Amino acid sequence: MLNGKRVLLIVTGGIAAYKTPELVRQLIKAGATVRCVLTDGGAQFVTALTLASVSGDKVYTDLFSLTDEHDMGHINLSREADVVLVAPATANTLAKMAHGIADDLATTVLLATDKPVIAAPAMNVRMWEHGATQDNIELLQARGITMVGPDEGDMACGEWGEGRMAEPEDIVRALTIFFERNMPLKGLHAVVTSGPTHEPIDPVRYIANRSSGKQGHAIAKALRDLGARVTLVTGPVGLQDPQGITTEHVQSARDMKNAVDRALPADIAVCAAAVGDWRVDGEASQKLKKDDAGVPNLTMVENPDILASLSTPGATRPRLVVGFAAETQTVIEHARAKLAKKGCDWICANDVSPDTGTFGGDANTVHLVTRTGVEDWPTQSKRAVARQLATHIAQHLAANTATIQSGETA
Repeated sequence: MLNGKRVLLIVTGGIAAYKTPELVRQLIKAGATVRCVLTDGGAQFVTALTLASVSGDKVYTDLFSLTDEHDMGHINLSREADVVLVAPATANTLAKMAHGIADDLATTVLLATDKPVIAAPAMNVRMWEHGATQDNIELLQARGITMVGPDEGDMACGEWGEGRMAEPEDIVRALTIFFERNMPLKGLHAVVTSGPTHEPIDPVRYIANRSSGKQGHAIAKALRDLGARVTLVTGPVGLQDPQGITTEHVQSARDMKNAVDRALPADIAVCAAAVGDWRVDGEASQKLKKDDAGVPNLTMVENPDILASLSTPGATRPRLVVGFAAETQTVIEHARAKLAKKGCDWICANDVSPDTGTFGGDANTVHLVTRTGVEDWPTQSKRAVARQLATHIAQHLAANTATIQSGETA
């Protein structure tokens, strides 16, 4: 299935474009979200309104749109997808892709993208068999672009042969196989904590922190995208639940600890939540009133330590436990101390001082602290941090599995 995958569908000017509304429906049915780019040629066969209706999203058509390009629309479109799908991919479009021509929104997106590209060729059999087309196909495949089809059959022009666009269900199946092949965490269960906790003082007031949950949610999605089954345990945030992920909503640290325990066993645990260290000893049953008695004296007690609990050796300890250290000074030193104290495997240390904009912002600067050293990652988007961390996790687990298997056969 394509749960949570973001597909950017580029519809070019072949008669097979009439199949794209059904292709969009089947992609969504398989769990994907779909955004469409429609060329002028494609618009001769299917309307933007039709694609917008079936996809539930805006359709993009104009490279020189004053609104879209104000925010570099062709760059954002190319980077915000998990895969770019060109269907139908005409001989003209394939030629432009092969030779780096960017003369409209679709080809500019294709030249700017850093994501996998899958093309479903569709053209007359003679055009398909032409040496120029075959040279272009060979060049594109050498660059890593995946081709789906074409099929053999009757053509709209009345001829018969190879050149029909693959059927929508075959294209969806090809995308599913593509992602499954690139899912090193398939079959593994990951638990991710995210957001703040709210520690109640009375029925109205609580103690909290400034965590937005953006980093934790991004990590959950990145692990999902590598094939893991993910349970996200999140404190109160203003973010949508990620698709294809089991999300548990909690309020306090004790709630979060209970939800994490229920989610075990797991292979991976990433504790990205900013869990309150303390709570009020004895929450007031009624709202505390301001009166002549003055400021109430709140007695604090420690909350359960979720990261330390997950790191404790035992049958339910995940194979890899990753914690976060949100610091405002001596970041690396505090992270090293936390790694030793908690007993986890890795710490992602970041500076959350007010001038960094990390809390609530879209960027993060992470230092990956392990028992073997420190990796200083560049400042990048929280999505990019999540992808880098998920890739590290997959590589680490694969290397450990290979070591164990080698030891067993030695």
